[in-house]
Amino acid sequence: MLPPEPYEPPAPKPHGRAPGLVKLLTTLKRNPLECWSEEHFTKPIAKVRIPIGQVLLVHEPSAIRHVLLDNAGNYRKDPIQRRVLSAGLGDGLLSAEGEQWQMQRRTLAPLFARKTVTGFTTAMKSAADQFTERWRTLGRDPTVDVAAEMALLTLNVLALTIFSDGLRSDLEEFRLAMNAYFAAIGRIGALDLFGVPDFVPRPGRDRLRTTMAYFEKIIDEIIEARRRRLDKTPNDAPTDLLTLLLRALDPSTGRPMTLTEVRSNILTFLSAGHETTANTLAWSFYLLSQSDEWRERVEAEADRELDGPLDGLADRLVVTKAVIEEAIRLYPPISALSRIADKVDVVGGETVKKRSLIVIAPYILHRHVTLWERPNAFDPSRFLGDARARINRFAYMPFGAGPRICIGSSFALQEATLVLATLTRHFRMRLDPATKVWPLMRVTLRPANGLPMRLEARQAGYARGAPALLG
Repeated sequence: MLPPEPYEPPAPKPHGRAPGLVKLLTTLKRNPLECWSEEHFTKPIAKVRIPIGQVLLVHEPSAIRHVLLDNAGNYRKDPIQRRVLSAGLGDGLLSAEGEQWQMQRRTLAPLFARKTVTGFTTAMKSAADQFTERWRTLGRDPTVDVAAEMALLTLNVLALTIFSDGLRSDLEEFRLAMNAYFAAIGRIGALDLFGVPDFVPRPGRDRLRTTMAYFEKIIDEIIEARRRRLDKTPNDAPTDLLTLLLRALDPSTGRPMTLTEVRSNILTFLSAGHETTANTLAWSFYLLSQSDEWRERVEAEADRELDGPLDGLADRLVVTKAVIEEAIRLYPPISALSRIADKVDVVGGETVKKRSLIVIAPYILHRHVTLWERPNAFDPSRFLGDARARINRFAYMPFGAGPRICIGSSFALQEATLVLATLTRHFRMRLDPATKVWPLMRVTLRPANGLPMRLEARQAGYARGAPALLG
């Protein structure tokens, strides 16, 4: 008997040819993920003409390495990307440029070193355990929106690791505000495409200002309380990310970060960190719900490993991590990034004019027919054993690459792995059959209609075979 064909999750069908300007504008506003054409998934480099000039879509690993690493100094973030990232994050690591970025990267790097990240294992596992207990109180086989639930859970993880004492705000209220924030900044319209300066008002700007004021008030109050505590009892302060941020010094100059930089980076961690990991978990649970084979493998690994020591736990969850890595191959947290050329260059044999736009879309890269076997299929075995070692570093980049690779990637992978294993050990999730699952790009890649799923409590089977449902 032949094994079942790997599951192919929902994704927009590429256009046979590039859409015209009017259709491009309407599609960008609705869902940029639906703009791509067939040639983008087959050609290493594709040229596109838009009103702001030449665009090169680059999806060949050595060419990507050239843009993001070897000649990174020639390629800065373009105005559209900077407009999106500057919404409240202008002084943070994600959007800073030049010397300010270099200083922050040097200063923040120790905060996300392996030793520091593994030190957060207890907090991450605690947040997952709290959600396990919370779900158990919902009654028999409840249906929940897993996408929304994962946003709450990852917010709680960040609250425990950044602030220790919590956000001092209702998590659901904060989640809804964060959702509104991404919806406001994530729409690309005609004003952006035609290069209209940022000072020209955009739709939703007033709502964005209100949301930012809400975030800043909460964060400023927490920072001020912690500064007073550090001044009064410096040896009694929690060793969380907030304390580390306030005490961090640039190793080259000895300069601390300004309070504005601290606030911007906290907001960066809260927004980028929680949203991307929440979506990663939501897609992972959905994919497992469609594959009995991989769900059973994750369940078996969780039953075997979660009763062991916390030390090294994430490293032992090999299959679970492979599922996470495959989920962010199919649905990368950041589905596209872009750079603008400061000088004439040659990339992959193509001449790059000054001010040309270079687009590297991990969503396309991870599904490119020249780089992956069965690119649209869910197959975590790609990330196990020798197969993982054969993946080109610049063919798989859910967290970017080069000097500006996401500084929190190891934090996110550890968190997602621990949460997925913990919740899968206790619950089996079934997608509501009435739900249409569809990826929507709003800065991050999220399920457009949420993910209503039925939670079936399960009894861990441990050493005696397959897990059984409680019943």
